[in-house]
Amino acid sequence: MSRIRPLPDRPAATEYDMRRAHDAARAIAETVLGRDPGPMTAADSLSHYVYLATEVVVKLIDADGHDRLNMETTLAPHLPPRLGAPLLATGRRRLGTCEIRYACFTRLPGTRPGVGLPGADAATVRRWAEHAVQRLDQLHTWTPTGTAEQALRQAPVIEGFTGRAALLTQIERIRAADHDALIPRPLIDGLVAIADNAPPYAAADVPVHADCDWDNWLTDEHDNTALLDFEQARLGVPADDWVLLAVTSGQHLARILDVIAERTATPPDILRAECEIRDAALIAHDLHRALHLPALPSWIAARLRSLDALVTVRRWWRCAP
Repeated sequence: MSRIRPLPDRPAATEYDMRRAHDAARAIAETVLGRDPGPMTAADSLSHYVYLATEVVVKLIDADGHDRLNMETTLAPHLPPRLGAPLLATGRRRLGTCEIRYACFTRLPGTRPGVGLPGADAATVRRWAEHAVQRLDQLHTWTPTGTAEQALRQAPVIEGFTGRAALLTQIERIRAADHDALIPRPLIDGLVAIADNAPPYAAADVPVHADCDWDNWLTDEHDNTALLDFEQARLGVPADDWVLLAVTSGQHLARILDVIAERTATPPDILRAECEIRDAALIAHDLHRALHLPALPSWIAARLRSLDALVTVRRWWRCAP
């Protein structure tokens, strides 16, 4: 899965690890289906081993790794109809000397549009955006109960805006950690200016996906068939999702914003301001993380370009009427 934002790293895999993971995924799929699942191919993922068969998708993660799969499997049985992929089975399993967590989902039709919506024309983008807003509205207006409500209430804000003071503190930590002046000071000053205008705190009123970039959707030529990967779901506000839907649409950002504003009856200036603040928080989170890693990651260059687009180009406002 191509991403503009980094995920927790999956442990480096050897060829033997990959073969064992493939064998485990096949065994899980065969148990769930009660028969041979047919060919299974590995899908690109930064944090899991993911294997696709004709009818099912199997996700595997080291049981001692991050616990995001727990959120997805907790929510899956309770989500509004036709929002996510149906969960068929989940559990733990031994894989050699380690224990893995797994989840097996029904494989739904469609393909991932991809970050930037490459090759999509304006009419298709608008149709996909309308369907995406409709599906996200299902999520935002859903009232979770029981274990789903408890999981969402306990979920931390892994990446996102929580309030003005927290964002300003993180920016100051970026400034202090940037010993080699990797980040141009005018860009950091621009982040501070955005943070200064942010509200003092962020509400946490409705369920949000919090990772709904265009690589986490399935689409066909007519419709969005599913929203995938609810691992970062939590309570927040709809703008926590709108920012990702728009910022990962490449040249179509203005068109996506127009659809969101129209379909949610949100004044465009308010929508743009809320997205700008959340975009700043996501970028600050990633830069802070990058500067505290033992070596600078390859994705930091993309995040610096994104910071320039936020501060210098003012991407949330340059296309405003």
